[in-house]
Amino acid sequence: MKIVVIGGSGLIGKKLVKQLRERDHQVVAASPSTGVNTITGEGVAQALVGAQVVVDVANAPVWEDKAVLEFFETSSRHLLAAEATAGVGHHVALSVVGADRLPQSGYLHAKVAQEYLIKASQVPYTILRATQFFEFVGGIAQEASDGQMVRLSPAFLQPILSDDVVAALADVTLGAPINGTLEVAGPEQIRLDELIRRFLSAKKDTREVITDVNARYFGAVLSDHSLTAGKNARIAPTRFEDWLSRSLPQR
Repeated sequence: MKIVVIGGSGLIGKKLVKQLRERDHQVVAASPSTGVNTITGEGVAQALVGAQVVVDVANAPVWEDKAVLEFFETSSRHLLAAEATAGVGHHVALSVVGADRLPQSGYLHAKVAQEYLIKASQVPYTILRATQFFEFVGGIAQEASDGQMVRLSPAFLQPILSDDVVAALADVTLGAPINGTLEVAGPEQIRLDELIRRFLSAKKDTREVITDVNARYFGAVLSDHSLTAGKNARIAPTRFEDWLSRSLPQR
């Protein structure tokens, strides 16, 4: 089966391309670096010739509200139109658990806009929403930092290893379109402030985490379960402490 992975050079895309090739599928890793640009439309039609499935894991290069919305809307419109012309039978997209609960976040608002375009298109689809990746915890800490203080909400996260997201995404890609949304999440609900404390402690980072119920998470104020998955989510096996012990061996 020919599968085109949009964003095939990114964190998730590279791993997905490798896994699908190991399952003996013909996989095109599509990104601007390989001549496929979904913003300008360059190379998209050519890449999709003969493709049965397209997986969109591309991410915006900047997260400013207007720019990120423009990226996801423009990219999705170009991609979905090209898929309809090429007769692609399954569009798979990676999104974020809780995106529709936090419209104050420009990034999450843009992901909801992307989902809307997918649902409105003529191409059969599956949307996989994932929780926050372990690999992005350092970026969350940096975003919330003000000097030596890191101000964070005590709301729950359900973080997940990127490899576990890829495993779920591969299964979705090789399955039939459901014309609906699935969720995948990590095995533990951990309060955001505590998650970052554990991460910084493991790194021997001296920044102090301040708990603040009004602290914004990428523009949004969180309630306890804004970013946790529903009861029917696929639960991944890897725990945060297991990932920490492997990625930070000095512990």
